[in-house]
Amino acid sequence: MLSTAPKGSHLFSRIWAKKATWPGLRYSSSSSPTAIVFMNMGGPSTVKETHDFLYELFSDNDLIPISKNYQRTIAKYVAKFRTPKIEAQYSEIGGGSPIKKWSEYQSSEVCRILDSISPETAPHKPYVAFRYAKPLTHETYGKLLQDGVERAVAFTQYPQFSYSTTGSSLNELWRRIKQLDPQRKITWSTIDRWPDNEGLTSAFAENIRRKLQEFPQEIRDNVVILFSAHSLPMDVVNTGDAYPAEVAATVRKVMHKLNLSNPYRLVWQSQVGPKPWLGGQTSEIVEYLAPKEDGLLLVPVAFTSDHIETLFELDNEVIGDSEYKHKIKRCDSLNGNETFIQGMAELVKEHLSSSELYSNQLPLDLKLGKSNDPITDLNQVFGKQNKN
Repeated sequence: MLSTAPKGSHLFSRIWAKKATWPGLRYSSSSSPTAIVFMNMGGPSTVKETHDFLYELFSDNDLIPISKNYQRTIAKYVAKFRTPKIEAQYSEIGGGSPIKKWSEYQSSEVCRILDSISPETAPHKPYVAFRYAKPLTHETYGKLLQDGVERAVAFTQYPQFSYSTTGSSLNELWRRIKQLDPQRKITWSTIDRWPDNEGLTSAFAENIRRKLQEFPQEIRDNVVILFSAHSLPMDVVNTGDAYPAEVAATVRKVMHKLNLSNPYRLVWQSQVGPKPWLGGQTSEIVEYLAPKEDGLLLVPVAFTSDHIETLFELDNEVIGDSEYKHKIKRCDSLNGNETFIQGMAELVKEHLSSSELYSNQLPLDLKLGKSNDPITDLNQVFGKQNKN
């Protein structure tokens, strides 16, 4: 739905140098919670919040590189122009995005499970930090400080890494650390990608099997499964952004778990503007295949819950406007799937028990950003590495 473009000259490209670890880290007080911070793009919870959401979005130079000097001025006019159209879309899906509701539920459930399976890092406290909607990153950071948090995990809810999503959220986190926590009261680490997570891929497989049962038995094995992910402009892809490969990794593992004979493809949605984007486009592939196939099943593979790209774009536009809508179904989003939530909890437990601050892939993502700026040690982002 919205353009994304990595920009290697931003903060995120300047703050990593070498693999850092935190051996010997201990928790100084059982009364200090371990914060699990779900980081995501977010969405307006009410129609009234649409303008502010769009303004924040178009102001982000990591996501939409316009002009550092005039970005916010341009964003003000673009947001004003686009607000009526996007407000109408949110009105059609119930008056706002459900992403906050699902993020709060998922993070709470993950922490509840962690208290049981990882008692050595308990208590765990859930937080949500959105990039463009309330609660914004700085609002959540203030709450962390107020709650006396000393250890926090930035758990990005983009399972597949892209500089424009994960990178943007971590950029914003770094800015807020410098602004709000110069004494580094909180020690941070990040889960910056998890495309082949067991819980994630098993949950997708469960939902696909369940939805396939809604097709007549005689055509079920012939239904084409179309995994749909948010697209990227080709100039972003050509920088070597990890996103296309990581989405494909998710798809391949899901199909391996399914062990079905159904044909499948990975397709890409939400293209805007005249520039070339990664394809084939979901809407175009659906319209091409629908007359020829017995049935199509759309799977939103890069989203961890419902939001406007599923509830409006896929349901209302791709399916609802098609003359072959009777042949097309959409797989349920992950939302409250228990397998998915359990998988996230186990992923966080593994991360907490490790000595790693971030994935091995992250430094390469930054080098591919082609920044000419000096790279600072990772410790500048995550602060103190030992609280003994």
